[in-house]
Amino acid sequence: MAEPERIAAIVAEVMAQLRRTGSVTLPQNAQPREEGDCDDITSPACRKISLLDHPQDPEALERMRGRTTARIGVGRAGPRLKTRTMLTLRADHAQARDAVFADVNSALPEKLGMFTVETRCGDKNTYLTRPDLGRRLSDKAVETLRQRCTPTPDVQIFASDGLSSTAIEANLEKILPALTDGLKAKGLTVGTPFFLRFGRVAAEDHVAEILGAKVVCVLIGERPGLATAESMSAYIVYNSYVGIPESKRTVVSNIHKDGISAVEAGAYLTEVICKILEQKASGVDLVK
Repeated sequence: MAEPERIAAIVAEVMAQLRRTGSVTLPQNAQPREEGDCDDITSPACRKISLLDHPQDPEALERMRGRTTARIGVGRAGPRLKTRTMLTLRADHAQARDAVFADVNSALPEKLGMFTVETRCGDKNTYLTRPDLGRRLSDKAVETLRQRCTPTPDVQIFASDGLSSTAIEANLEKILPALTDGLKAKGLTVGTPFFLRFGRVAAEDHVAEILGAKVVCVLIGERPGLATAESMSAYIVYNSYVGIPESKRTVVSNIHKDGISAVEAGAYLTEVICKILEQKASGVDLVK
């Protein structure tokens, strides 16, 4: 049984017990749920419903809501937010927390032919409290990369959970083939892809030193917000080394279904990486 169905079953059982014992009664004017009611307040259909009473220009309001994920037209109940607005905020915050604390399903990297290694963090709590340890690979990971990865490739790609495992699960399967196939079609050598647990962006500098790659690209989950927990970014760096300035990185962000689609991002990243190799520069040194 899926999690939403399991929770609904528990709630129904508890309510039934309360009614049998007389601990709770429904109001006399209570209406049965209609088919059009929202079962999931975080669903796109439910989010489309404006909670603003009597807007002066409904068409303008809908145009604005159609162009942004910001919370527009939520209305109010006296001096406070409406109940549905508050519940949606709490649900979105819960999704963001889950994205940070959850682990990527191990079946995903395996499905994509990626082996898994870890940074020096070792667990989620250490990862969140010691960012420095997330920038360096463990000794075992270093040894594994040297044994299993192609040395000195033109481009080394790897994925990392970062601060959103949800982003990796939502985008990696679509972006990785588009990116690797695009680079190979350009005649570039692409290193052996792998998955890095508990990784920070700067872990790509350590990877560059280990494998001697000209360009390293990490596909990493970004810190989730209340609009989406599925946003991934790609950080690309040329001729990197541990301690390289952050200004030397090129980043493509906002990769998710409501931003840059994963397939489109894969094609765009191919062009960006080719430009980086052509100019032998990345970040602020890259000429647009």
